[in-house]
Amino acid sequence: MGDIKKVVLAYSGGLDTSIIIPWLKENYDNCEVIAVSGDVGQGTELDGLEEKAIKTGASKLYIEDLNKEFIEDYVFPTIKADAVYESKYLLGTSFARPIIAKRIVEIALKEGADAICHGCTGKGNDQVRFELAIKAFAPDMKIIAPWREWNLKSRDEEIEYAEAHNIPLKITRETNYSKDKNIWHISHEGLDLEDPMNEPMYNKEGFLELGVSPEQAPDKPTYVTISFDKGVPVAVDGEKLGAVEIVKKLNKLGGENGIGIVDLVENRLVGMKSRGVYETPGGTILYHAHNKLEEITLDRDTYHFKQEVGLRFAELVYFGQWYTPLRKALSAFVDSTQETVTGDVKLKLYKGNIIDAGVCSPYSLYDPDIATFDEDEVYDQKDSAGFINLFGLPIKVQAKKNLIKE
Repeated sequence: MGDIKKVVLAYSGGLDTSIIIPWLKENYDNCEVIAVSGDVGQGTELDGLEEKAIKTGASKLYIEDLNKEFIEDYVFPTIKADAVYESKYLLGTSFARPIIAKRIVEIALKEGADAICHGCTGKGNDQVRFELAIKAFAPDMKIIAPWREWNLKSRDEEIEYAEAHNIPLKITRETNYSKDKNIWHISHEGLDLEDPMNEPMYNKEGFLELGVSPEQAPDKPTYVTISFDKGVPVAVDGEKLGAVEIVKKLNKLGGENGIGIVDLVENRLVGMKSRGVYETPGGTILYHAHNKLEEITLDRDTYHFKQEVGLRFAELVYFGQWYTPLRKALSAFVDSTQETVTGDVKLKLYKGNIIDAGVCSPYSLYDPDIATFDEDEVYDQKDSAGFINLFGLPIKVQAKKNLIKE
């Protein structure tokens, strides 16, 4: 380990990374530790982080504002793909890791570091996401993953280590949920949530952080109109806003109305099933609105094929394969489908529900003159007979063959 003189640590100030700084210095010959925090919207979690990092042994702390790039270059492309993992998970942690890891690599190369360290456990997906991103930009960089090296076996033992080293923590054994927060979402795992039979304590003070439970939401619905330009949200209720501001505004509206709370037992990349509760209020609204607009602006075959692409895209994001040729190629296809995904979507938010309230687009393929049940002059219903005869010809031929066999 003597060849490791300088380590760049992906630092959040949470339980894992708080104890990693002294652990690195103890186990890697008092190496220099440079902490890097990627700001993707953690908010108050970043308060006091520099003082804490320095006090626990880091030589310096970088706090990098990645919010705008995160939303524009990672979140919005994923929304355009309608990529949802296992029908529920809106990938809040998944697409935050590649951008953070990329910036960490940039700093590590600038600082002349010998290694990059992360606090991901050997059971989780994030170790894969971080390390694949690191390999994409620094393929020969040494990676240190303490959870694969140290003798600590649980979060309780981590807390004991922190207490023994006088490292301040914002959690206790009773509130020791494993959480990940950014501008897009917050996840909750561990403790009582490890038993799928336990109902999450949505109404317990302090559990939900981005909103309220549907029961606590107002009795009066909230209407919101979202405008898109080529698949990208550009305005809320007619007000032009930047990407970060749109997500923040919709987080507030969605949170107040109990939108976007998901309880999911998901299939992790490493093979196990894991139960988590996710809060994604603004993201849930954006996904719903975008899909609603595509209903009227995409032709049938493109719309159906794009649903298949969305499933694969979600897997790539979840598996940490953002910086791969396939993800880039799928994004190119998705972008080509978004040329006409422009218009306004009106939604009604009510006690955890998103109810469609109207949609319009200058590129709408919905033609009321054709779709009407009333008399029209553009659709000859007699034409359907020939269509059905041709479309059903294989079935008819097969049926006749079956009769002969009988």
